[in-house]
Amino acid sequence: MTDAPTPAEELQARARNLLTRYGVAIREEDGGLGFEYEGALCSLRGVNLAPGLDVLAMMCILAWDRPLKPQLHKRVAERNAALQFGTITVVGREKEADVIMRYTFPAAGLEDEALATIILLALSGASRARQGLLP
Repeated sequence: MTDAPTPAEELQARARNLLTRYGVAIREEDGGLGFEYEGALCSLRGVNLAPGLDVLAMMCILAWDRPLKPQLHKRVAERNAALQFGTITVVGREKEADVIMRYTFPAAGLEDEALATIILLALSGASRARQGLLP
């Protein structure tokens, strides 16, 4: 006998199906979804934060191994100001850094069209934010 999927797992499965419908190739990774969107490496996971509060947590790596200089922080700040969905951060290590966008949003109760719209708007923002962060 198999356990029924949790609402968070069902939400993640819906997101997978919607992304696939839009031509995004999905990989199942560590209980989440992994994919590339216009050059950004992304992951998406359905998470239950509390009873009745199921969210989708998205993370996109916009750039990696970039020189850790003030100009990088300035570019990230400009992109954060223009971003509608999510937050971009610089994760530094010694002289290099990765630039990551994170967006977590309550998605339970959204119809498929609304869910697809919010996911694609966030991914579109990630794609725009990547511009100028790469050599």
